[in-house]
Amino acid sequence: MTAETSGGSGRLRFRVERRDGLARLGRLSTPHGVVETPAFMPVGTLGAVKGMDHDRLLASGAQILMTNLYHLLQRVGAERIAGMGGLHRFIGWDGPLAMDSGGYQVFSLADLRRIGDSGVVFRSPHDGSLAELTPERVVEVQDLAGVDLAMVLDECPPWPVERGAAAEALRRTMLWARRSLDRRGAAGPGAAGLFGIVQGSFFEGLRLRSAADLAALPFDGYAIGGVSVGEDRELGRQAVSWVAPALPEDRPRYLMGLGMPGDILHAVGLGVDLFDCVLPSRNARHGTLFTSTGMLRIKTARHRDDPRPVDAACGCPLCRRYSRAFLHHLFRCGEITGKVLATEHNVRFFLDFMAGLRRAIAAGTLANPAADEKRTGDTPEAERR
Repeated sequence: MTAETSGGSGRLRFRVERRDGLARLGRLSTPHGVVETPAFMPVGTLGAVKGMDHDRLLASGAQILMTNLYHLLQRVGAERIAGMGGLHRFIGWDGPLAMDSGGYQVFSLADLRRIGDSGVVFRSPHDGSLAELTPERVVEVQDLAGVDLAMVLDECPPWPVERGAAAEALRRTMLWARRSLDRRGAAGPGAAGLFGIVQGSFFEGLRLRSAADLAALPFDGYAIGGVSVGEDRELGRQAVSWVAPALPEDRPRYLMGLGMPGDILHAVGLGVDLFDCVLPSRNARHGTLFTSTGMLRIKTARHRDDPRPVDAACGCPLCRRYSRAFLHHLFRCGEITGKVLATEHNVRFFLDFMAGLRRAIAAGTLANPAADEKRTGDTPEAERR
């Protein structure tokens, strides 16, 4: 089925070109290029994916890179990045760039921050200095960096949480969302495409209220936040099922930080367009690889004398040239090359996986993603039949 939905404002244009059930094949146009959706954004926290240079990312099929505002501020500084000509020039990436807001650090660095309606004050884990993030400062930093996609500052409560505390975090998130839009308006037409973030924890009423209130505001896209914060997998999926269909049809939808392939497949089936997660590179550094036959833990002894490639269906350099036995040897010896090869493989797996989902939507064969979860490689290889 061909879609007719398109929309956008400012720096972003988004068009839904085809549907398969609720799943969408889209085209997100930015000043630095087009992103074909659904798409996975590899995470370059400090401007680079750990263990991969940009040429390898591009060769693996990366269309867009996600960066981390909080950590770049801590280690580099917004004004220094601006002085270098913006983040694209500073890191040497010519394609679209996304930047989060520091909202995840509100969750992950709870012991090092103080939060109020004005914003968040963090104590640096590096030198103990204090730094404040406000909604306005976040938009200013994203504008100085010159990124294409930007997220508003939000409060992401952990799970479990009392409903009252979740409602208070949602109130503050909406306050910050409106202030972010006001600041973006003052920044002028060159400002980044700004995404509002749905919160509300795992309370359906709060989630739907958040989605409705954000949809009434002129954001360029809408993100689903507050998942993968301590809940079980089914509860996280339930939250996505509440929210995704309630978001505007003509804007991109982004599921923040949820990265198992099965969860991505589930969300794509509900109409989500963008994803990011550190899981591919983090798992690779610890010796866990995603494959078409399941998750493979390369450090286990059964791979010591295994001449097979990690994944015969994969075309990455690791799978084209090297055996499981050799990669096992590299990891057991602590050789950094093993982590580099594993990272490139995992990132390539995720990007190939997304390309396969785009092909399936185009062909109209993704109507029942739950029945096709066997393709996701979420189950350990030894348990698959």
